[in-house]
Amino acid sequence: MINEGVQSIVLGDVEITRVVEWGGPFAPALDIVPESGAEVWKDNRDWLAPEHWDPDSDAAVAALQTWVLRSGGRTVLVDTGVGNGRERPDSPHFHHRQGDFLARLARAGVRPEDVDVVVNTHLHGDHVGWNTVDADGEWVPTFPNAQYLIPAADDFHFGPDNAYGDGLREDDRLIYEDSVAPVHRSGQVVLWDGAHRVDENLVLESAPGHTPGSGVLRLESGTDRAVFVGDLLHSPVQILRPSCNSCFCLDARQAVASRRRILERAAAERELVVPAHFGGAGALEVRKHGDGFALGPWAAYTTR
Repeated sequence: MINEGVQSIVLGDVEITRVVEWGGPFAPALDIVPESGAEVWKDNRDWLAPEHWDPDSDAAVAALQTWVLRSGGRTVLVDTGVGNGRERPDSPHFHHRQGDFLARLARAGVRPEDVDVVVNTHLHGDHVGWNTVDADGEWVPTFPNAQYLIPAADDFHFGPDNAYGDGLREDDRLIYEDSVAPVHRSGQVVLWDGAHRVDENLVLESAPGHTPGSGVLRLESGTDRAVFVGDLLHSPVQILRPSCNSCFCLDARQAVASRRRILERAAAERELVVPAHFGGAGALEVRKHGDGFALGPWAAYTTR
């Protein structure tokens, strides 16, 4: 369902490479996007299946992936997946997971010491896991030379000052302690709020709702545009029905407002929309359609 080769696309002066940690059926579709309604999945079966939906099991298909951007002479990672060997009792898919992500990153031509910037769009466990690795029983930064850009509002919400997400899930404390706190201790974290320019091509902007500090990364180079939206979208059905949140969104009203705002701009400016978890080609353009949106062309990669 997801090409295992190294997939790349060039926008302006920026090369984007997709590194997939895992992909496949994840959970029942209506568990992931509860308000979407079964009919939207069935009515769009011809293109949702098999890359975004498995009709036989009624499971939404998802990908865990990192986007590697080579921009301005630097290597930037957008989100870092689940990681290996994590205690995640609330998340069976992620609990004690073992995978070969670093080998996949190497196949894309990236060694840990080559990474200059890590962008965590937000602090859920499937976006920060490879921030760190286990070194003789201690969690240490995976990317020793990188600056880690973390939304300040998420750092507060999920950190000790707000009792690890108000103490609602044990996973939130574990995620912060093994994947965020170690990069704070190493002095590699830069907290940002509102907007933060990464380089001449890349700007982070707040898009709260999914989490308090969720952000998007905008790319503008020459005439090309893209926006890395993290978990603003979990499934393409949310493009068709942008008022439908995922089950993971913490502030439903704010998440809908952010989703509509980002999709409106993407449609107007012909931005390539790059969500964190789409299967298939993983990225696409959107078009305005009445009061909502329609799918435009999917990303066209070169594969090696």
